[in-house]
Amino acid sequence: MQMSTFESVLVANRGEIARRVIRTLRDLGIRSVAVYSDADADAPHVREADDAVWIGGAAAADSYLRVDAIIDAARRTGAQAIHPGYGFLSESVALAQACDDAGIVFIGPHVRALEIMGDKARARDHVSQHGVPVVPGFNAAGMDDAQIRARADEVGYPLLVKPSAGGGGKGMEIVRSGDELASALATARRVARAAFGDDAMVLERLVQRPRHIEVQVFGDTHGTVIALGERECTLQRRHQKVIEEAPAAHLPDAVRRRLLDAAVAAAQSVDYVGAGTVEFLVEADSVQDIFFIEMNTRLQVEHPVTEEVTRLDLVALQVQVAAGGALPEPPEVRGHAVEARVYAESPERGFLPSTGRVLLFDAPRGVRVDAAVETGSEVTGFYDPMIAKVIAFGPDRESALRRLDAALARTVVLGVETNIAFLRALSTHERVVAGDLDTGLIETMLPLPAQQSTESMLAAAAHAVHRPRARGAADLWSEVPGWRIGAAQPLPRTVFLTDDDVQVEAPAAYTHGIAVQADADGAIWASEAGVTLRLRPLSRRARMQRRLAELERASGPREPEGRAPMPGSVVALHVADGDTVREGDPLVSIEAMKMEHPVLAPHDGTVHLLVAVGDQVRRDQPVARVSEVETS
Repeated sequence: MQMSTFESVLVANRGEIARRVIRTLRDLGIRSVAVYSDADADAPHVREADDAVWIGGAAAADSYLRVDAIIDAARRTGAQAIHPGYGFLSESVALAQACDDAGIVFIGPHVRALEIMGDKARARDHVSQHGVPVVPGFNAAGMDDAQIRARADEVGYPLLVKPSAGGGGKGMEIVRSGDELASALATARRVARAAFGDDAMVLERLVQRPRHIEVQVFGDTHGTVIALGERECTLQRRHQKVIEEAPAAHLPDAVRRRLLDAAVAAAQSVDYVGAGTVEFLVEADSVQDIFFIEMNTRLQVEHPVTEEVTRLDLVALQVQVAAGGALPEPPEVRGHAVEARVYAESPERGFLPSTGRVLLFDAPRGVRVDAAVETGSEVTGFYDPMIAKVIAFGPDRESALRRLDAALARTVVLGVETNIAFLRALSTHERVVAGDLDTGLIETMLPLPAQQSTESMLAAAAHAVHRPRARGAADLWSEVPGWRIGAAQPLPRTVFLTDDDVQVEAPAAYTHGIAVQADADGAIWASEAGVTLRLRPLSRRARMQRRLAELERASGPREPEGRAPMPGSVVALHVADGDTVREGDPLVSIEAMKMEHPVLAPHDGTVHLLVAVGDQVRRDQPVARVSEVETS
């Protein structure tokens, strides 16, 4: 189907990318259709679309990953095309084929490109035949362990073992000698089978200090493929990007040209149509060494930085190309843009995800913010923890980073923990400012210290506790989202307990405006300059009870319970009721927002399980009890 435009497009995604696509469709005068799960019935993207269709249960497998439900929704609403966003079915051969079969335009590449580039091993072999440089290594499909060992010895160590299917860093193992290879292969295969249903492996030389640089490419149905500049995506944790920028930091023009040419060659090799990203590793200490990693056959999370420096709407360009339109000449890249991903997570607790109701979302003015949430939104454990992106633009890299930090300082999210303070620390880190980047930089910052409350935050929280009583309306203040207070006045003695179990006392007077809100449990959330804390008021009786409990713990048995480190779902029981365990043995695994975390035995003893697989648990909920009797 080719046409000058579409009348109706279904957006097969959720969160900020669904809102982003809907915004462009509205600008183009195209009717938008949203889809939603049980968990997203009240989500912003559902309200903002012209029409919305329920497609299933809260879990992604029951809704956003159902090709049949997506196609049915498009048919029922008369959508002529489907925009898959990113994640979920965005690189799905099955969805693209189903669209072809149903006579619906898939706003993305054709099936052949998806099949070749969707498999890392196949993509690597394919592009290497078209002059694209690849990391030295080999595809281990069909080889036994002895054959893999022999080939690995030829390539040399250290090596990176990674699943051929999938992404996000899952299943990747580093092997520094041949003796480590068998164990690494076993672990990588087990993870790959569970995550992707495919345990085929690729082994590549480990680039010791890599930078991750990607090129935005576009192709049209007339055979044109262009590159729209590169993006620096080096700042990562657990192979997940945190801060991205365009153009890449201090990249020589000759290296940039090689990257753009290699990316175009990779896209041309599969007759690429639509938006895509070709990803490369660049050796930080020798930037002339560039290696193809993979091609993402979709729009990327970080596409806004390319939009800022090219002044193009990439979603509009996707729609134009999908409708048969021709690509324009690539515009000149001007200025610098930096994007920070705001996650609902606790960096101080190992980046564990956070869930809950957003009591206040106050986005900074003067910069671009693409958000999945608004005040009142529910952040659940069913989907990715990214809740917003803050994008700053400047005439040069230094000013863009400075504007990003200032914008993050003005970003307020109350009700869930976020990484905003960490993003500020990262964007102002001396190595980041200097452009001395590699993918291990964030690891050098760990472990992160707990966020500290300021006197202003404590005083604002105390004022929030006592102000309703003075007005004679115990919950009146909480009905006004994000109210800020600034008048100095004396306050009664107020003691709070932080989520790190530390007691803090508020000063007697408040003299500075701070955003505060109360949650359903009566705790006060306060935010200042990117730092957000949840403070639980402690009465005199509660303080006395805590002192007595501390005395009992000091003289009694050790903590008997293993507790959930985050809200989520119980996905595995590693022991049976009544088993004898040793301190540090895994008892239960909790999963939320694509992250799995084990609960470990607090000491030697006999275990009594308190949960079953499939149970939903709260943060700090006891999931197992370990007695100190019957130990061996």
